[in-house]
Amino acid sequence: MSNKMKKVSVVIPCRNEERHIKSCIESILANGYPKEDIEILVVDGQSDDRTIEIISDLQKTFKQVKLFNNPKRLTPFALNIGVFSAEHEHILIASAHSSFEKNYIKILMNAMYDLEKASAVGGVMDTRIKTSTKTSESIKEVLTHPFGVGNSTFRTGTNNTINVDTVPFGLYKTKEMVELGGYNELLIRNHDMELSKRILKKGGKIYLVSEARCNYYARENYSAICKNNFNNGKWNILTVFITKTFSSLSIRHFIPLFFLLSIFVPAVISIWSTCFVFLSVLSIMLYVLAMSYFAFKIKNKKTNLLYLLIAFSSLHVSYGIGSLYGFLSIPFIKRK
Repeated sequence: MSNKMKKVSVVIPCRNEERHIKSCIESILANGYPKEDIEILVVDGQSDDRTIEIISDLQKTFKQVKLFNNPKRLTPFALNIGVFSAEHEHILIASAHSSFEKNYIKILMNAMYDLEKASAVGGVMDTRIKTSTKTSESIKEVLTHPFGVGNSTFRTGTNNTINVDTVPFGLYKTKEMVELGGYNELLIRNHDMELSKRILKKGGKIYLVSEARCNYYARENYSAICKNNFNNGKWNILTVFITKTFSSLSIRHFIPLFFLLSIFVPAVISIWSTCFVFLSVLSIMLYVLAMSYFAFKIKNKKTNLLYLLIAFSSLHVSYGIGSLYGFLSIPFIKRK
């Protein structure tokens, strides 16, 4: 591999990220990868906090940092501005909420050329928090547990390099991303998963590399978790509608909706036949039992049972309600 082929463009979409953007950029610059082989493309969605000021200060010291404006503000537009502005042969997708452990880029670059038909490679994502409270620690535990996030291996971890359906903060070949047309700008959420599905459909492979570690700084209160996961759930349904295929997502994305339906549908039917209400009660009881079991198992000195129960239920219920809202909003989208 020539020196030129080792160069990488790091794309960071952001908006109002004064709390995180500096640590993200500094972790990339301190990653151990040659600074002359990196360009950092920060695409800002018209922030109205100190984000621009912080980036401008970093630019005074590091010429690798380049700032782009995203007038449409939304993430897929920012990502495509970065993708089609990239000057190097590889693209690493980052997030202002992320930081990267030493040699993350080098490990992924080696994996890109060592692994068969690799089109995207990414590392295991460790969920972290900036401020430690019982609430934030409980949210962190829930976001790394299979009962909380399903079979999301990049969140729950692995000791091996494995084939996966998507990766966070992955390394891609710029030419392939451009040929695929970048991210689907109709998808405000799930654009990364949908791109991964197109990569797999074209015959490429996606690998999760256990040696590469990155960090994601989670939201630290229940209202922020509910808001985020409501939108995730909503866009699960809208993604299927927009792409016209269920394969753009995985079954784990619909489980919270199925859970809510297992409560609401029997409850509605019980208006005509009261015995169906017992199905709703059974569904709630099984969920509470399962949630209590896993909360008890992961409880530690920084959390307690109640905070974990609230975190699990906030995550799942807001996600399910968001999915239901997305389904009900489809007829209105058709009229546009």
